[in-house]
Parts: sequence; C-alpha cells; structure tokens
Amino acid sequence: MAAVDVTLALGTNLGDRETNIKVALTLLDLAFGSHYTAITPVMETAAVGFDGPAFLNCLVRYRTSRRPLTVLKLCKGVEKAMGRTDAPEYDADGRRIYHDRIIDVDILYYGKTHMDTPELKIPHPQVETRAYIKELLLFLHD
Repeated sequence: MAAVDVTLALGTNLGDRETNIKVALTLLDLAFGSHYTAITPVMETAAVGFDGPAFLNCLVRYRTSRRPLTVLKLCKGVEKAMGRTDAPEYDADGRRIYHDRIIDVDILYYGKTHMDTPELKIPHPQVETRAYIKELLLFLHD
C-alpha cells in the first residue's frame, strides 16, 4: 500500500495539558515509527458539548502506509497508554455525550479516503462543525 498523509487532531482538558500534548506526540511518533511531518500551533478552546475545563488542541500530520483501521488502533492505543478509559456514550437520540479527557486523538483525514463505518468516519464529522479545526487546518495546507 502506498504511503498517505494522515491528519490527526489532539485534544486535552485534564491535568498538565501541555505535557499531555507532548506525551501524546512522543507516543504517536513511536506508534508510527517516524516523526510527524507537520504540526499546527496549540490552540485553547472551550469545551464543546459539555461543561468542563478548556481544551488545548493541535493538529498533526504523519505519512504512513498503514491502513485506516490500523491507524485508529494506534490512536486508541495512545489514548489508553495515557490513561483514557472512557468509551463513547450516546444519549437516547443517538447524540454523543462528551466528557473531560486526558487525551483525545481523532483521525481527521486519511489521504483522500472517504469511509463511513461504525468504527471510523473519514473525513471526521467534526471537520465541518468545529471552527478551531478549520482554523488549524490552515497551518497544514501545502
């Protein structure tokens, strides 16, 4: 499989948020077996969908030949390694219930791939609904 650019969103609103981002990047580098190829500035944003402390967010790009579901497993492995234990929750209408989190690693883009499975949606639906993602993506355009 040919290598593609994978864009990830990192977010944290618990503990030492700056250190959480740095640790996540180190673990992602180890998981991908290479250093990221691009990163945005870190941006502070209010919690969306629940009342909680502000988040620090950034986007990072890796080049990989791993398949999308393998990349998802790598991202979830980083979350777990950092202590994230919560599974996604949904209300009676099927809307996601959000919580504070030490780290969140989401796949925004996987090359030009479009996927819509129960496990993974690419592009990530938040690309269109979160203003900070659109703003940070401007730093990654070639």
